[in-house]
Amino acid sequence: MMTTRFSALIAAASAAVLSLAGPVTANAATPENYGDYSLMFTRSAGQYFSGGSVAGQWAWSPQNASSSDISWGDSANWPPASAEHFIRSGDWVELDGYSDGQGKPVNEVQRVTSETVGDAGCTDMTPLPADKGRQHYVRWTIPATGYCLDAVGTITSTVNGSVVHFEHKQRWTPPAPCTNAYMNGQECIGQHEQWWDDHGHGYGLQIDRTQYIARGLGMAYAIRTTVPISWAADGRYFWSW
Repeated sequence: MMTTRFSALIAAASAAVLSLAGPVTANAATPENYGDYSLMFTRSAGQYFSGGSVAGQWAWSPQNASSSDISWGDSANWPPASAEHFIRSGDWVELDGYSDGQGKPVNEVQRVTSETVGDAGCTDMTPLPADKGRQHYVRWTIPATGYCLDAVGTITSTVNGSVVHFEHKQRWTPPAPCTNAYMNGQECIGQHEQWWDDHGHGYGLQIDRTQYIARGLGMAYAIRTTVPISWAADGRYFWSW
């Protein structure tokens, strides 16, 4: 079995939402990128609420000019002993794996055995060229139309050699106006993702959710989950650290 850290990351990542006051508009002369929305290369953080109460917290910690760690967890017990490590490679942001915390080496290595990309409806899927086996997570330059990514692979522990098999299907949508329970007038990109794995159970669907990431706010302006439960959260606060 994989460590409980991987389980905590999957559970926490399924509860991601945040927001900020004031609309943010893009400069039409400059192509927008994922960093404009996610703030992955700034020390950014936020809290998301569900049912009027704090449901959790996230924070980005840039490691260098091309990589950054993000953690999700309980704001009352921060920092969590877990992080996801992302790398920008060309016009892609790729997921490398998981660690014991921000700035620590990846010890649950995520590698793909196949990846395909297609249109917003997940049709006309074609293979993606491999890049050291890392998962192509999202395009850096935001395209004008939606697209679909489907990755199949493994997560291998460098501590005990255990292996989890997964599939991660994502549908990304281009910028559009968005609102949540605490503010409006924002611009968001959308991510509908589904995640299957066999981590301590039979292989099956573990997550089905839609997340909205607002420009200039950071991660997940709003989220609506249908699997494993019907659940919703909205971002309320965010800050730099």
